[in-house]
This record gives sequence, C-alpha cells and structure tokens, in this order.
Amino acid sequence: MSVAKHFAVFIFVVASALTVEHRCCADDPATWLKTNFDGLAKLYFHFHKNPELSFQEKETAARFAKELKAIGAEVTTNVGGHGVVGILKNGDGPTVMVRADLDGLPITEQTGQTYASTKRVKNENGVMVGVMHACGHDVHMTNLIGVARYLAANKSKWQGTVMFIGQPAEERGSGAIAMLKDGLFTKWKKPDFALALHVNPTLPSGQIAFRAGYAMANVDSVDIKIFGKGGHGAYPHTTIDPIVQAARLILDLQTIVSREVKPIEPAVITVGSIHGGTKHNIIPDQCDLQLTVRSYSDDVRKLLIASIKRKAKAVAQSVGAKEPVVKVSEGTPSLSNDPKLATRLRPVFQKAIGKENVKDAEPVMGGEDFSQYGRAGVPSLMFHLGAIEKARLDQYKERKMTPPSLHTATFYPDMEKTLTTGITAMSQAVIHLLPRRQ
Repeated sequence: MSVAKHFAVFIFVVASALTVEHRCCADDPATWLKTNFDGLAKLYFHFHKNPELSFQEKETAARFAKELKAIGAEVTTNVGGHGVVGILKNGDGPTVMVRADLDGLPITEQTGQTYASTKRVKNENGVMVGVMHACGHDVHMTNLIGVARYLAANKSKWQGTVMFIGQPAEERGSGAIAMLKDGLFTKWKKPDFALALHVNPTLPSGQIAFRAGYAMANVDSVDIKIFGKGGHGAYPHTTIDPIVQAARLILDLQTIVSREVKPIEPAVITVGSIHGGTKHNIIPDQCDLQLTVRSYSDDVRKLLIASIKRKAKAVAQSVGAKEPVVKVSEGTPSLSNDPKLATRLRPVFQKAIGKENVKDAEPVMGGEDFSQYGRAGVPSLMFHLGAIEKARLDQYKERKMTPPSLHTATFYPDMEKTLTTGITAMSQAVIHLLPRRQ
C-alpha cells in the first residue's frame, strides 16, 4: 500500500474515532437518556424501596455519595447531618449548585406498586411507623444523579463547576439551614446560581412549570399550651375550662387573616391538632393546639405570629387563667425565584422540552427550605416537574376524582417520562449557565 493510501486510512480511522467519541460524549440529554435510562430506573427503584426519615438518612446519603464519586466528583459527607456535597470541576468558570432532598415521610405506602416501600422504622418518639417517598424525593435524587452522569459524560458542552447537594431533613424544614451553618458556602465556593425541582402531581409528566418571584410560602409550626383548672364536669363553676378557651381561640384565630391582614396578602392559619382531656366527665388542666401558619412577606409573617400570641393571651385573661405558652418552630422562609434567572432560563427550557411544555406556575402556600439558599444570597430557581401521565390524570377527571396529592399513601409518579423531562430540562439549564469558552 502506498504512503498516500496509508495516510488516507489513518485519517479515516481518526475521523471515525472522533465521530464515535462525539456520539458517545456530546449527545443532547434526551438522546443520551435513550441508552442510559435503565441504570437510572434501577437507582430510582432502590431509592423508592429504601426511604429513611428526616435526620435518619444515613444509608440514602451513602448511596447518593457513592453515585457522585462514580462520576468523578469530589465528595464530602456528613455536612449538616447526613448532607452530601459533590463537586464536579471542568475548568474555570461559574459555579452552579443543583440540589436534591434525601428524606422520606412517616407514611405506610399503599400504592400497590411492585417496588413499593415496606420499610418500618422508629421515629424520633420511638414509635414504629411506615416510611415512603410520598413527596417525590426519590425522583429528585435520581434526577440529580442523572444530571451528574450526563454532565460528566459530556464535558465538552460546559465549563466551570457544578456543586451537587444531597440535602437532609427537608420535610422538617431544617436541612438547608443545617448545611449552611456547617459551612456549605464558606468551606466551598458560594455558587453563582442554585437550581432545584419538585414533582407536581397535578401537572402532566413531560411538562414543567415555574414563576418568577414568590412561589412558595413562609411556613411556621406553632404549638400552644392552654392552661386551666381541672375538675368534675358536673361542676364547671369550680373550674377554668381549657377546652372552652381552646374553642374560643380557634375561632378568634381565623379573624387574624380575615380582619388583620391586607386582603391582597396571602396568609393561612390552620389548627391541625387539638388535644385535651381523658374522659367525658373530667375537665382537664390543660389543652394543646398545633397550628401551621403560612404567608409570603416577612411583615405578614411577623404580624401573624404576634397576633396569635396576643389572642392566646387575651383568651386566658378573659377567664382568669394562666398565660398560655406559645412556641414557634420548624420555620421555613418563603421561596422566591430570582426574576432574572427565571427570565433567562425560560427559553432554555422551551428549547429543551418544547415551548408547549413550559407552563406558568401559580404561587402556592406549600413550603420548601430550598428558599434558604436564596436567602443566603444565591440567585435561585425551583421549577415544578410534572409527575403523572396525562392519560392517568384524565382518568381521575372522568371519575370526578382528584389525583393523590403529595404526602399521601397512594401517591406515585410515572417514573420514566417524569425523569426524562427533569433530567433534560435541568441538564440544559446547567449547560446554559456554564457556557463553554471558545
């Protein structure tokens, strides 16, 4: 064979190798997923079958860390509890944080799925409870690992650093602040942007939705202990009845929203629990209330808490009872999506999954401690990820039923389309925020 022919063969082999490399490592996310989804499905089933409660996510965090190490990330564990930080570097450039939450809920699964969780563990009170991923955190974790695998395999598409976060205790509103207090933005570089998603059981899979500005609420848990003077139910005049005080207070609390908060300001006060007494004919010494309190603005949040304390004190004073004890806990600030980031990413999402599949989200009164990262000064965006196939949603509609909501025993996502959409949208967002320099 002549030298010219040898050279031509060499060029052909090199070109073929480059073409194979380009196909292998420079696919768009949707194409990449066609040959890489099976491994992610197995990972999803693992996470779904093995949920752990808030502050107990040891094994979940270990598997999450293992997956990040496998793609070449520098991994640190036990950050703010069982938190995981994985750093994937690819040259100089900005840093984008992608966050998923690790914890499940104390709910016994009743979905009937072959991969359903059968886990039972002791909660913080030592009571045996069932555990399931009833809020989609199994999707969130698998989605993040899918994004991590894709970015690691396609480094030619982006430049900079990705900070992957496995956050504990989101359901308790404590994990984000715990990681921040443990040096998340001081031991590591503070990211330039932060991204997250959350499954939505009313949005068809294949779609996402988000809004600029306020998207989720301030959340406060309030416990009120009302005191009285116990005695026989037949002689109420010798007692100070704490249950009557509680009943009066429950009604008074509703006037805070209707008469003290400006009508255009969102606010909710819900009394979710009342416990008092042991027997029909015994007036107890005390009665306990548990409230969830929701708002958007910091001013309204302060007003609600102050008014609750004032009204509780007033009810006690009206009957000559001891002042109630009011405790506020598990507070989570409202989530506000950075307007510039939301505007910037909308066309990116539209190109990634189709303009018709990117919807405007309504603000909701649910809470999310992803908000803490925005409060820490990082431009942030969380988007809703459709989790139920349209055909299944249509069936619920035909039967005049609402789809199972998050935090219920019968909620389950349609996994394949949900993950494909989430990984595609999130990967393209990261690539856009970490442009390759020429």
